[in-house]
Amino acid sequence: MSGSKSSVPGAAAPSPEQADAPLSFTVHSQPQPGAMAGAANAQQRAGRLRMLLVVAVCAAPVLASYFTFYVLQPRGKAYGELITPTVDLPPSLSLQDLRGQPVPAESLKGQWLLTLVQDAHCDSACERLLFMQRQLREMMGKERDKIDKLWLVPDDQPLRPEVLAAVSAGVPVTVLRAPRAQIQAWLKPAEGHGLNEHLFLIDPMGRWMMRSPVQPDPSKVKKDLDRLIKANAGWDKPGR
Repeated sequence: MSGSKSSVPGAAAPSPEQADAPLSFTVHSQPQPGAMAGAANAQQRAGRLRMLLVVAVCAAPVLASYFTFYVLQPRGKAYGELITPTVDLPPSLSLQDLRGQPVPAESLKGQWLLTLVQDAHCDSACERLLFMQRQLREMMGKERDKIDKLWLVPDDQPLRPEVLAAVSAGVPVTVLRAPRAQIQAWLKPAEGHGLNEHLFLIDPMGRWMMRSPVQPDPSKVKKDLDRLIKANAGWDKPGR
């Protein structure tokens, strides 16, 4: 009806004091840019920490095995000479098989490598070392599948047929040619000796880590291999 005042049914009329009071508003604070950036940085740091923890967990067995062998050295001193620090396989090492086909250096990783450096003509001393290399692998029993035999040939002369037949019998020796200078930049003989007098041990990550004495005793070399493979049992698996 004209002239009447509208009101909400049941609502009490405001008092004169309430009617005259100014209206008030509540303003909620907004996130500050600095606080948002700080939270993002904290999340980033937490993510990096988690990643580092994962890497540490994965690397722990490898680090523990090397600490055990190099520092604690269980059951006495190593027979061979430990190389400290280890020497990484050069990625630029120019390898070729006997057919002249290039072989990537990275393909050598994944196995323990009993390595010899011998000229292609392979004299009687070379033949004895090749025989010892074969016997050592067989002496490892159930662990032998973790070990490969490698012969690095630092020249381009043909192998004698009888030698080639011997290294191809059974589980064949991996025979690869490489420039002499490149091999010498990676592997080193004992002072006063030549590369062809030693057996070199390369670990599954491609690192030269042990050199046998001249005219090595196979049974003593085997003890070193036993210790190494046992120390690495948590991460070292058969086959490449």
